[in-house]
Amino acid sequence: MLKHLEVRDVVLVEQLALEFEGGLGVLTGETGAGKSILLDALGLALGARADSGLVRAGAEAASVTAEIHLPPGHPALALLAGQGIEPDPGEPLVVRRSLKSDGGSRAFLGGSAVPAAVLREFSALAVEIHGQHDDRGLLNPKGHRALLDSFGKIDTARVEQCWAEVVRIERDLAEARVSADAADRDRDYLAHSRAEIEALAPEPGEESALTDRRLAMQSGVKAGESLAGLDELLGGADGAVAQLRQAARRIERGAADHPLLAEALAALDRALIEANEADERIARAADALTFDPEALDQAEARLFDIRALARKHRVEPDALAALGEQMRGQLHAIEAGSEQVAAIDRALVAARGDFAEAASALSLKRRNAAVQLDERVAAELAPLKLDAARFRTAFAAAEPGASGIDRVEFEVSTNPGAPFGPLTRIASGGELSRFILALKVALAEAGSAATMIFDEVDRGVGGAVASAIGDRLARLAGQSQVLVVTHSPQVAARAAHHYRIEKNHGAGGTRTTVRKLSAAERREEIARMLSGAEVTDEARAQAAKLLEVA
Repeated sequence: MLKHLEVRDVVLVEQLALEFEGGLGVLTGETGAGKSILLDALGLALGARADSGLVRAGAEAASVTAEIHLPPGHPALALLAGQGIEPDPGEPLVVRRSLKSDGGSRAFLGGSAVPAAVLREFSALAVEIHGQHDDRGLLNPKGHRALLDSFGKIDTARVEQCWAEVVRIERDLAEARVSADAADRDRDYLAHSRAEIEALAPEPGEESALTDRRLAMQSGVKAGESLAGLDELLGGADGAVAQLRQAARRIERGAADHPLLAEALAALDRALIEANEADERIARAADALTFDPEALDQAEARLFDIRALARKHRVEPDALAALGEQMRGQLHAIEAGSEQVAAIDRALVAARGDFAEAASALSLKRRNAAVQLDERVAAELAPLKLDAARFRTAFAAAEPGASGIDRVEFEVSTNPGAPFGPLTRIASGGELSRFILALKVALAEAGSAATMIFDEVDRGVGGAVASAIGDRLARLAGQSQVLVVTHSPQVAARAAHHYRIEKNHGAGGTRTTVRKLSAAERREEIARMLSGAEVTDEARAQAAKLLEVA
C-alpha cells in the first residue's frame, strides 16, 4: 500500500507531501490543475523513463520519494530479497528516484541503489497504474496466462516438475551423445591397437629377459671363438695332455733311483690331473656356448617388436600388457556408452510423454477457467457502457515449457462484427480503462498489487455508468488500495479519502499543490464537479445526496 508520497521540483510542483490510507482514494481538480503531473511524478518513482523535461524550470534536479507497505508474503519481498534488501518488518519500504536536469537519474530501494530495471520490476509487483499509456499489468500479454491460472486456482506444479525432468534428461542425453561421439572416433584406433598388443602378447618383465638372453648369446659367440682349436691343443694326439703323459712315462723309469726325478714325476702327475680337468671344463663350456643362430635372431626380432610397440604407444615395454587391458576396458565402456545413450533416449521419450499428458490436462483446465472468466467479464461490460463490446480469452500454441503449451492473451472487440484484437488496440482511453476495470473486478479473487491506480476510468461517461464505475472501484478497494484520478462526482462520492489538486498563480510563478479534503470540503468539491465554475445550492444538495447514498 502506498503510504506516503513526497515530490520535489517536478514540473509545476515545487514541494509536495501526501499521506495516503487504505481503501478507495480519489484525486480531483479542475482541468489543467496538474493531475497528470502527479501521476508522472509517481511513475518516475516507480521506474518510468527518466525525462529531463520533468525537472522544474530553474531547478537542478527533481526527486520523488514513495513509502510502500508490503504485507508478509507479498511477491515483491522475494524480489527484494534477491537484491539483498530486507525491509524492517512492519515498516514501509522507501522508494526514491532522483532526476537531474541533464537527464541523469538514480534509483533507490530501501536505501540501496538499484538499476531502474529492478525498480520497474519491483513496482510492477507492488503498484499497478492503469491508464491509456500503461504497457504493463493487464496490457502486457506476457502476464495473461499467469492471471488466468490464478483466477482458476490452477496448480501448475505437475507440469513444472515434468518439464524440469524433460530438461534434465535432455541435458544428460546431450552429454552422453557427446561422450559417445568422441568414443566412436576412438573405437577403430582402440580396436586396432588392442589387436596389435594381443597379437604380440608381451608380458611384464619380458623385455628385460630378452635383453639378458641376447647379451648372453652375443657373449657366447665371442667366447666360442676363443675355444676354437683348444680341444686339439690340449686333448689331441699331439696335444699337451698326450705330451705330458709321454714325459711322465720317460721319467717314471728313473724316478725310483733319483729323488729329484720322483719329485718331477709327482709334478707331472699333478699337471696331468689339472690338464684333464681343464680339458673337461673346456668341453663343457663349449657345449654350453653352443646355440642356434636362429634363436638369437628370434630374440632380437621380438625385442625389437616389443620396444617399437612401446614407443608407438609412448609407454614402457613392461606397461604394454596393462595398456592392452586398459584398451579392452575402454572398448567395453564404448559399448556400454552406446547402450546408455539408448536408455537415456528411451527415458526422454517417456518423460516427454508424461509432460504432454500433464500439459494437455493443464490446457483443459485453463480453457474451462477461460470460459468462466469470459462470462464474468461479459457481465461487467454492460453496466460500464461497453454493452456492444465482447471479450474473450484467446489460446494459441506455445513452445513447450515449464508453463505448459498454451499462449494466452485477452482480446476484445468493441463494435458488433469487428474482429477481436489485443486490449492495446482500443483507441479510446476511457474504454480501455473501463475494460481494465471490468477485468480487475472479474479477476479480483486472483489477487492484485498492493496498490492500484486508475486514470481516465470515467472518461466520457456519467450518470448510471459513473455510479457503476464507482461501485466497482469501491469493491476493488476492499482488497487493495485503490487511487483514482476522476472527473466524476459519482466516483468521488464513493471514496473513503478525497484529495484535491490545485494550481496556484503567484509572484513566484505557477505552482501545483495537493491537499486532503475534510468532509465539508468534499461536499463542496463534489458540488463543483456537478455544477461547474459556480457552485449552487442545488449542486450542494445533490452532492450531499450522493455522499449519503455512497
